[in-house]
Amino acid sequence: MERTAQQSHPSNNRKPKTKHMPLLGVALLLFLFLPSPVSSCKEEEKTFLLRFLDGISQASGLRTSWQNDTNCCLWEGVICNMDGTVMDITLVSMGLEGHISPSVGNLTGLLRLNLSGNSLSGALPPELLHSSSIVSLDVSFNKLNGEFHELLSTPDQKMKVIDISSNLFTGYFPSTTLEGMKNLAALNMSNNSFTGKIPSTVCVDKPFLVMIDLSYNQFQGSIPPELGNCSVLKVLKAGHNQLIGNLPAELFNATSLEHLSFPNNHLQGTLDPEHVVKLSKLVILDLGGNGLNGKIPDSIGQLKWLEELHLDYNNMSGELPSALSNCSNLTTFILKGNKFQGKLTNVNFSTLSNLNFLDFRSNRFIGSVPESLYSCSNLIALRLSYNNLHGQISSRINNLKSLKFLALSHNNFTNITNMLQILSSSTNLTLLIIGDNFKHEIMPDYDIFYGFKNLMGLSLNGCSLYGNLPKWLSKLKNLRALLLYDNQLSGPIPAWINSLNFLFYLDISNNSLTGDIPTTLMELPMLESANSDPIIFKLPLYMPPFLQYRASSGFPRMLNLGYNKFTGVIPSEIGQLKALLTLNLSFNNLYGEIPQSIGNLTNLQVLDLSYNNLTGAIPSTLDMLHFLSELNISNNDLEGPIPTGGQFNTFPDSTFAGNPKLCSPTLVHHCSSADAAPPPSTLAEHYIDQVIFVIAFGMFFGVGVLYDQMVLSRYIYFG
Repeated sequence: MERTAQQSHPSNNRKPKTKHMPLLGVALLLFLFLPSPVSSCKEEEKTFLLRFLDGISQASGLRTSWQNDTNCCLWEGVICNMDGTVMDITLVSMGLEGHISPSVGNLTGLLRLNLSGNSLSGALPPELLHSSSIVSLDVSFNKLNGEFHELLSTPDQKMKVIDISSNLFTGYFPSTTLEGMKNLAALNMSNNSFTGKIPSTVCVDKPFLVMIDLSYNQFQGSIPPELGNCSVLKVLKAGHNQLIGNLPAELFNATSLEHLSFPNNHLQGTLDPEHVVKLSKLVILDLGGNGLNGKIPDSIGQLKWLEELHLDYNNMSGELPSALSNCSNLTTFILKGNKFQGKLTNVNFSTLSNLNFLDFRSNRFIGSVPESLYSCSNLIALRLSYNNLHGQISSRINNLKSLKFLALSHNNFTNITNMLQILSSSTNLTLLIIGDNFKHEIMPDYDIFYGFKNLMGLSLNGCSLYGNLPKWLSKLKNLRALLLYDNQLSGPIPAWINSLNFLFYLDISNNSLTGDIPTTLMELPMLESANSDPIIFKLPLYMPPFLQYRASSGFPRMLNLGYNKFTGVIPSEIGQLKALLTLNLSFNNLYGEIPQSIGNLTNLQVLDLSYNNLTGAIPSTLDMLHFLSELNISNNDLEGPIPTGGQFNTFPDSTFAGNPKLCSPTLVHHCSSADAAPPPSTLAEHYIDQVIFVIAFGMFFGVGVLYDQMVLSRYIYFG
């Protein structure tokens, strides 16, 4: 026994010691990190929470969670501290409806309240803003409304973060309430309807204030010079308001600014070179959509950290300073809609290797595309449309391996054959807009063509190109949108058109195309589908935030053959294209009757058959087109009564003008009793009260269609 005891003693045998030490460590870890027993919440605080629940009319599964357990510290979204005091309520995107009870403000230990992403309405209880305990308040993305009232400031307020963005608040934001929040670090009031001037006291005694977002409101007046007193402010956003005047010199004393954003206001004046250089930490500068004039100062080249520069849609002019070459961190460079001039070669783009988005549309630049631009291998989108550039594109453009969006329209480029041959090997290119160049050249055709593997949209409009529809187009198997309008193309629509399985937007209007409208055109799969939703092009392109949402927009499904020389009848097979939203066959030489099958196009919003030689009566099946908002069948040889009821009661007389054999109570030719139109069908009556929707014309960048007339956003026009 003695020997056994000696053998097991740690001093005589080290093995047991090395085995048991790790176990001791595990025990300590378990002691430290295993959850301790949850404290029971205080009865008084439970009552306050239940009052909050009573104000919620739609609570999803919250009501079950909160009412089936007596300990509110175990309720969904509720966190308590060790003594059972509620310190955190987080109920994000739970489908909550109703109002916020003031009782929440009675939770004296509450540090964080997050109710964002719900459908709560009514006023924001002042008890929340006036709380002496709440550090972070987030009620963003709800339907809260009403005005704020002045609250007496208290010295013990701990509020650091206020996010009331994306609601329906109106009126002034009380400046005295802000004055008491000495610890405030972040204030987001964006996307509401606040009015009046920006409070000049927003920075008074705020040593921790780093972020202010006042965007998308109705603030008026000038920018308060006192904002320059925000010594640690990093983010200042007040875009999409009604601010006027110049950028105050004092603002540039806020030298910690990294993000300065005042787009879409009514600001004027110039960018002072001595002021700009003070903001040496700037990463984002957005002053687009104002009335700024003058040049881009040379001192902007000293902003070494600058990543985004937005000066679009101002009245700025002059040549680009060579100092821009020093902004080597630039990723987004937007100057569209100004009066800049001179040659692009002033800037050495080879030093801007991080560029992703470059948009110089609608300026007065001259010369050729600089060779240095082809060194920007990270470019995703390049737009130089609506300038006075000329020459040919270098084969070095194929160095832009990431390029998806290229728009060079409305310049003076030449040699379309060369350009298409070069660009066809750009494997990532998805959208190509090169119309209004290559005047009076021949449409190229190729015996062998392998390229544009991922091309979805092609715009070659307005070039006065002559020739036929080339067969190489049939090789573009991913093509969704094809715009060839305003050219001099001739010959028939080729039979291979139905091989473009994804094509849903075709505009070949204003050419000299001939022959019958082929039935193969009625076999486009994307137009036959009953689903008429707009097609969304998903590209990782620059899309600025609009009202803090990322809303996609799409192309409508359209067939435009107007202003050509087509003959024959409208094929009855046209009724197969049930997804069509727009059909335009105007200004041709079509004859015969309007097919009854057009009534099958129940998603149709626009129908234009004007200026043809169509005869017969207006088909009664057109009563079925309940979403039709535009109809033009003028200047044909139609006869008989114009249908009444439904959509026909909304169309002006000009819709039917130039058809002397038509009759209607509102036309010169009145109908006799024998001519009277039949009453609308029962099905038509059923749909009379339905809402007529309008599909947004746009894609990429959240914008309009490929031609300039259809615009949805200040940020991107097509072309």
